[in-house]
Amino acid sequence: MPREDDDVADFVQKRLEADGVTVLLGHTSLRCEKRGDRKTLVVQGPPDSAPRSIPFDALLVAVGRTARLEGYGLETLGIPTHRTIDTNVYLETIYPNIFAAGDAAGPYQFTHSAGHQAWYAAVNALFGTIKRFAVDFSVIPWVTFVDPEVARVGINEREARKQGIAYEVTRYSLTELDRAITEGTTEGFLKVLTVPGKDRILGATIVSPHAGEMLAEFVLAMKHGLGLSKILGTIHAYPSWVEANKNLAGQWKLAHAPERLLAWVERYHQWMRG
Repeated sequence: MPREDDDVADFVQKRLEADGVTVLLGHTSLRCEKRGDRKTLVVQGPPDSAPRSIPFDALLVAVGRTARLEGYGLETLGIPTHRTIDTNVYLETIYPNIFAAGDAAGPYQFTHSAGHQAWYAAVNALFGTIKRFAVDFSVIPWVTFVDPEVARVGINEREARKQGIAYEVTRYSLTELDRAITEGTTEGFLKVLTVPGKDRILGATIVSPHAGEMLAEFVLAMKHGLGLSKILGTIHAYPSWVEANKNLAGQWKLAHAPERLLAWVERYHQWMRG
């Protein structure tokens, strides 16, 4: 999970290992061998280590995917491609009546981003002579469907440090969430990056059962410029998983409590009590 923060990747690795999965990091697959009915995968670890043979019944190879760009006449029309079909912000190719969306257009290979693009491509194709709409990739949710799920939107700490973006982190542990306690699944956490001193959300990461569903509130907030204070002021059903979002917002609010105002409030109530 190279795009995730170290604490997230470490958490997932430990959960996999707890389930009996052997995780080999920094290994390269060299070859497969078969002797009689015995099948093995030969891998190479660190440079000084000897190759290792791992027996297997079935082999699942997950090496990613590339867009299929041949056989559609793109070459004949001269439509340029570079791993994906070249389009502008309106998803038009070099021909204004030919659009591309989804994995073939990129930059994301998600079903939900393909559906997002499809709306823009369809509307621009139908009404582009009157008004065109630039596809908006500013807020894209990511979900890794491990157990528990890892979901995030916006930037995480790794990306913030790489880009030199200042941020604050607010964390909330599922050990404090009543729904998680009730279901006996308290392993996991939420963390949200905000602009220092402000509640504007830069990114959110959730490691939790149903994290993909829980993330939607942060996606909506970032899309429409709503901060953590708005989430805190929204009624959430109790007990529910999504209540963790509100609890995290409450932690942010508590950490940014106006001390001078609270001191005046304390003096006011002391006066009221006589």
